[in-house]
Amino acid sequence: MLYQFKQPFYKQTPALRLLLPLIVGILLQYHFRLSLIFFYYTAAVAIFLWLVYAFIATNKKFIFSWLSGCAITLLFIAVGGVLSFTKNIENHKQWIGNFYTHQIPVLLTIQEPIVKKPKSYKALATANAVFINNQWQALEGDVLLYFKKDSTQPNISYGSQIIVASNLTPIINAGNPGGFNYARYCSFQNIHYQAFLNDKDFSILTTKNTNKFDELIITAKTKVLSVLKNYIQQPNELSIAEALLIGYRDDLDRDLVQSYSNTGVVHIIAISGLHLGMIYGLLIFLLKPLSRFRWNKLIKPIVILLVLWGFSFIAGAEPSILRSAVMFSFLAVGEAIGKRTNMYNSLAASAFLLLLINPFNLWDVGFQLSYTAVLSIVVFQKHINRWFYFKQKLLKNFWSLNAVTLSAQILTLPVVLYHFHQFPTLFLFTNLFAVPFSGLILYMELLLLVVSFSTLIATYLGKIIEWCIAFMNKVIVYADSLPFSVWQSIQISIIQAIILYAAILVFWIWLRQKKTAAFVVGLFFIASFILLRSIDFIEKNTQQKFIVYNVPNNTAIDLIEGRKYKFIGDSVLTQNGFLKNFHLKPSRILHRMNASNTITNFDVHKNLISCNGKNILIIDDGFYTPPLTKKIDIDIIVLTKNPKVYLNKLAQTFHCKQYVFDSSNPFWKVAYWKKDADSLHLKYHNTATDGAFVINL
Repeated sequence: MLYQFKQPFYKQTPALRLLLPLIVGILLQYHFRLSLIFFYYTAAVAIFLWLVYAFIATNKKFIFSWLSGCAITLLFIAVGGVLSFTKNIENHKQWIGNFYTHQIPVLLTIQEPIVKKPKSYKALATANAVFINNQWQALEGDVLLYFKKDSTQPNISYGSQIIVASNLTPIINAGNPGGFNYARYCSFQNIHYQAFLNDKDFSILTTKNTNKFDELIITAKTKVLSVLKNYIQQPNELSIAEALLIGYRDDLDRDLVQSYSNTGVVHIIAISGLHLGMIYGLLIFLLKPLSRFRWNKLIKPIVILLVLWGFSFIAGAEPSILRSAVMFSFLAVGEAIGKRTNMYNSLAASAFLLLLINPFNLWDVGFQLSYTAVLSIVVFQKHINRWFYFKQKLLKNFWSLNAVTLSAQILTLPVVLYHFHQFPTLFLFTNLFAVPFSGLILYMELLLLVVSFSTLIATYLGKIIEWCIAFMNKVIVYADSLPFSVWQSIQISIIQAIILYAAILVFWIWLRQKKTAAFVVGLFFIASFILLRSIDFIEKNTQQKFIVYNVPNNTAIDLIEGRKYKFIGDSVLTQNGFLKNFHLKPSRILHRMNASNTITNFDVHKNLISCNGKNILIIDDGFYTPPLTKKIDIDIIVLTKNPKVYLNKLAQTFHCKQYVFDSSNPFWKVAYWKKDADSLHLKYHNTATDGAFVINL
């Protein structure tokens, strides 16, 4: 019997050996802002090492094979760094931020159909040129446009060119503790500016600037949405149908999405490998009759590739679906040529390609979840599936689906906890229902597109789809309403997330190889994780903070004592779930707070707050300053609700170290106060531009 030599894992996955240094290069450039020169020198060193290796005698190359490995590693670190630098539009000479100043006309091209929002119409546009020194200067960069809603929708569409004469404003963060970094999110898409436009702020040109391929995709997407809107009438059911079929999320109800997220099934309304896998399986089934024909091995993969990639682009070409498209393409081609593909290598190759196209995919949460979920399934699913054995086919399939769901959670857990601060405890049960049921709905939606030429058939099928989605929504909302359906307010740092991954890795090695050392190392990582969390809890138990949040048009203040807080502000922020969850909840999770009206160290008397010898005065629209004979010492004065006050008068009454202007005040009033503060040499903080005001007391 011949001994079959098994290659080491790293030799079976050449794409992984290219992917890891590429990621290192991207991270190095982004976090340390390294210049191109550094990476050019790195590439030069790589080429030098490769030349040295090339001139080594053949019989000694094996000894010095590490030289070629180092050369390849350094080369792709350089590639990653160069990509990260060049793909960042802020490094381009023609970036809009290098030229634009207020009130200068800018030529923009609309890049997508406009989207109807509650108070405006939203569109993404590309800056083409700016009018400087009586001539048009070429520009680069994308801009978010918000057209004021009136009786008529702006007569613009994909490819429309407009000249904007009003101010473009840089996109900035709300700056609230623990809040979503919206500015960075936009910057990864090369969007740095936005504009809020009235009818008189822009002019529509007669010319259009379109790309035939993009136009084809947008037309196809519009037709698909039109079919769904014609035959599915109810808003919630229609929005789920749109999201499920082509990933269109603009019509989704926020509360319904939150229910899907809380129950662990939000992935079924975010186009991903699940959807592409269903379509791939359907194609394999439909193309089975072709196996009798001679040209089957040529026609079958071509049809599969065309359908998969066409669907991917119509669905928005998100990283998660492109990853799936690449992987299923490898599977289709591998099957056609009779070669079995290595799943780890395919996964690494797809990530490598997506990062070459856009290195900022690395920070995309969908990208992270997509790859950790698939990797987790590949690594753990078979082993979890062996926990139970069933002879009955139904029970066997039932457990297989559970095994997939369970395995997907293992490597996605740190990502989910870090980004979303919650864990759906009912995910096993909800996925058991939602995954196959949403698959049935997806197939019916595809059938609806096919039969849409027949109004009678399409109408009845649309009603069935609508009923099925309504039933699925009811089940999901009911599951979300159950006690303990979701474990919320979980706060972990990036270091703790990395430690969790390290613990998972070494415990997996221990389970596979039964090495005691791996078990000990795993316990060390778990102990480190617990220690870091314990230190954080101890710090939070002794914290005392005063926070003025940046919430547009609202007053929001938290008094924090240990893990308790008292809220002072507008009642709408406690009643409106979206406003509370977006602006306030991240900070309360970060500081590990629970609501309480019994904070003992804060003395609150009407508009005056005292804590640890510091006095804070809140001046609102109803504040009255009585005549005083001498100045009063105040540490912080918060101006809120557009009070009719002048800083020079306040400075005569109060000796104040810090003024805070919150976002409930109009911009013109804050500008007036800032001007006075500068002339009086007073220290101030404007939450609208500087973010939340946070101070330890």
